Amino acid sequence: MKKLIQGVHSFQTDYLTTHREMFELLSQGQHPRILFITCSDSRIDPNLITQAEPGEMFIIRNAGNIIPPYGATNGGEGAAVEYAIRALGIKDIVVCGHSHCGAMKGLLKLGKLAEEMPIVYEWLKHAEATRQTILDNYQNLEGEKLLQVTIEENILTQLENLRTYPIIRSRLHNGQLQLHGWIYHIETGEILEHDPVRGQYVPPQTQFSRASWLTPQQQERIYKGSAASYTSEIK
Repeated sequence: MKKLIQGVHSFQTDYLTTHREMFELLSQGQHPRILFITCSDSRIDPNLITQAEPGEMFIIRNAGNIIPPYGATNGGEGAAVEYAIRALGIKDIVVCGHSHCGAMKGLLKLGKLAEEMPIVYEWLKHAEATRQTILDNYQNLEGEKLLQVTIEENILTQLENLRTYPIIRSRLHNGQLQLHGWIYHIETGEILEHDPVRGQYVPPQTQFSRASWLTPQQQERIYKGSAASYTSEIK
């Protein structure tokens, strides 16, 4: 706590005095451009890794960067998503997973959590689609490779869960919203974005350049479909 209190003092005496105009503007309302969904892991700092200023991102954090499907729960995630889209007019949503994710380690041994951490167990069941994908398709992997692919697949699961929200489906259909799946590698600082055409995670600059010549409708069809549908769109 001593370190936190010292940090508050430093913030008020140093940072705040040199950014007072920004904070005065922030006090008049928020106008974030991005909804950033990531893990509660203490090693993840969304503003640090994106170099975003206060007020630029609306952030949801929880164990495993999970967004339960629409109607699955009355928790805060759905409310935050709805508020971000309807009230704040967010046009981009990023789901950012990360390497060495403890929540995904727990998902891989979900049965053992039922007695040890029953609340965590119930929460991780919202990522059951991820667990089933791993069981059905990656039985040949183990250790760090299995964890890595679980993290990657979970990001895709959460993007699919987001698409179950009526407001998101509507905005995607009208080209007023884009979804992005990121993975952050703690040890290197590298950030990759899922490219649904290649079925791979690539540097986000690559995705940005591709998105610049695809219409919103084409982008949404790619995320919902396959490389074949992408090819037919650009012919």
